[in-house]
Amino acid sequence: MGSLSAISEELGNIDGQINDIFRALSNGFQKLEKIKDSNRQSRQLEELTDKMRECKRLIKDFDREVKEVESRNTSDTNRMLIEKKQSMIKELNSYVALKKQHASSLESKRADLFDGPDGEHGFGEEHVLLASSMTNQQLIDSGNRMMDETDQAIERSKKVVHETINVGAETTAALKAQTEQMSRIVNELDSIHFSIKKASQLVKELGRQVATDRCIMTMLFIIVIGVVAIIIVKLVNPNNKDIRDIPGLAPPALTRKLLWDPN
Repeated sequence: MGSLSAISEELGNIDGQINDIFRALSNGFQKLEKIKDSNRQSRQLEELTDKMRECKRLIKDFDREVKEVESRNTSDTNRMLIEKKQSMIKELNSYVALKKQHASSLESKRADLFDGPDGEHGFGEEHVLLASSMTNQQLIDSGNRMMDETDQAIERSKKVVHETINVGAETTAALKAQTEQMSRIVNELDSIHFSIKKASQLVKELGRQVATDRCIMTMLFIIVIGVVAIIIVKLVNPNNKDIRDIPGLAPPALTRKLLWDPN
């Protein structure tokens, strides 16, 4: 407790209260084992249960306080506090299990008091005495009523079984429909995946075609620019011998005179 108080005064106080409750629980269960009266045992269990509820609340407060001071502590200190909390929870669970064990034993004792060896709720002998005082007709009528009640119980059981079978069939049909729906969804997803794949391929092909078309258009543009430039030069300077004649734009060729002209 001293080390916890050094970390946080609130942690030290909570740890002290929890230890006090654990000591009270240990003494209370030892006292419970010595009590023979079932009513006193029941009251003792109730008191111990209240103490365990209080202990559970304090452990929650301890956990909240640990989280509040976590940022100010070292990793070793935080690990020690977590281990301390887990130890508290483990010890409290052991007392809870012990309480359940005593409660179960107490319920068994109470059931033995109310259930007699001759029949349910200890009234078997009274039923035998009542049957012995009945006439034959009364016995027959009572037997008929019991048979009717048995038949009704059997019919109710059959109805429950039939309803259970129907529910099972409906559940099976629903599961089958859901399975088919899931199969359709998977098939649709496969189709979508295939379509996306084909679309990706088409996009790549279109990209390649566009790149090729751009190259062709660029070459055509360069050729057109060159032709236009040649035309402009020929028009400006038709006697330029460095540029070959373009059909239709070259000046008319000079008529050559033969060395021998009969005329």
